[in-house]
Amino acid sequence: MIGSARTEATTQPPPGSLQPLDDPIKRAQLKTMQRRASGLLVLATIVFVIARLLEEAYPWLGYVRATAEASMVGGLADWFAVTALFRHPLGIPIPHTAIVAARKEQVGRALGRFVQQHFLSPAVLSQRLASLRITEQLARWLVNPENSRTVAQHAAKGLASAARVLRDEDVQELIDGVLVRRVRETHVAPLLGRVLSVMTAGDRHQELLNEAIKLLARAVDENQELIRERIERETPWWVPDMVDAKIHQKIVTALDRTLREIRDDPRHELRARFDAALHAFIEKLHTSSEVQERAEQIKEELLDAQSVRRFSSGMWEEAKSAIIRRAESVEAHPPGAIESGIESLGHTLLNDPALMAKVDGWIASIALALVERYHGEVSALISQTVDSWDPQVTSQRIELAVGKDLQYIRINGTLVGGLAGLLIYVVSKFM
Repeated sequence: MIGSARTEATTQPPPGSLQPLDDPIKRAQLKTMQRRASGLLVLATIVFVIARLLEEAYPWLGYVRATAEASMVGGLADWFAVTALFRHPLGIPIPHTAIVAARKEQVGRALGRFVQQHFLSPAVLSQRLASLRITEQLARWLVNPENSRTVAQHAAKGLASAARVLRDEDVQELIDGVLVRRVRETHVAPLLGRVLSVMTAGDRHQELLNEAIKLLARAVDENQELIRERIERETPWWVPDMVDAKIHQKIVTALDRTLREIRDDPRHELRARFDAALHAFIEKLHTSSEVQERAEQIKEELLDAQSVRRFSSGMWEEAKSAIIRRAESVEAHPPGAIESGIESLGHTLLNDPALMAKVDGWIASIALALVERYHGEVSALISQTVDSWDPQVTSQRIELAVGKDLQYIRINGTLVGGLAGLLIYVVSKFM
């Protein structure tokens, strides 16, 4: 078993090697055209022999003999030329024959240079990429809901495959090692101070205060019974219920009136105190080393808390589960945000010719940069690949590919040679 496996491995062709082409149809077509060309040459030979034998009795056969003679010369010359491309004629190693096999390396280098100069030149590629209008074609393809859904499905399945491959421990280490480290390196107090400064710009913090007042007013209104019960527990037992009710009414009314006054009066004293306290806190966040140190302590306590570690671990587990669930039931899901986003991207590109031109420019720039960097490697790859091909196999495959058409050269050579011989013979008769 091992021996057979080794034998099979040793018989495997090396990568890039050229294998003999077994194409019965092409081979039959080539043989047919070879027989026709050779048959025409044989016919010219027979006609020449007959005309030469009978020419003394029938002088007009001189025209036929001259035509057949020239046809033989033309046919033989073209047979030699066509055959010399692929092999030695009649097996005789005549110099400058079997050209494909003998010059294979030079052909590979010439082909590599030709591709490099005429196919991978910046001018040719720029013109071709511009004519393709790649961005427009891509955009028209993306606006089709089926295509955008296909892209989203493949993206979801790709992400799911990647999520299955990734080890949970590695991802957890990445989260803890990168995100947590980044948080540790960031000073919290100045950052919080900048956030609060942005919030207070344009009195936006007063809007937050208004929302807080509304929430507080609603809480008071919805928890009046709880307030009443608390008052009853806190007052002495001998205080009448009527007095408890009066106290409850006074407290609720005072809270409600105070909250309404703060809400309706932009210049209320409590608003001013809130402003002053907030700005003082922001100033301390930027300048007070004591406040900054305390903020760092709180940050470290939070990062070291087990709940934070469980949160970072659970975050990846939830994300991984969601990705896998999405990929497993992607066909059953209605179009979601990813599909809509892809389709919207297509519409955006189609409706913005300037953006399409810019994207086409990016694509062309990337393609030209890659070609400029690797066009030499492409030429070398072509040259090395052709150089590694077996000479006989190369000749055989090229002959099967173009040999049928080359036989027309033999046929045309026979016919044209005959006409030329006839013309020369006629001219010689009148000289």
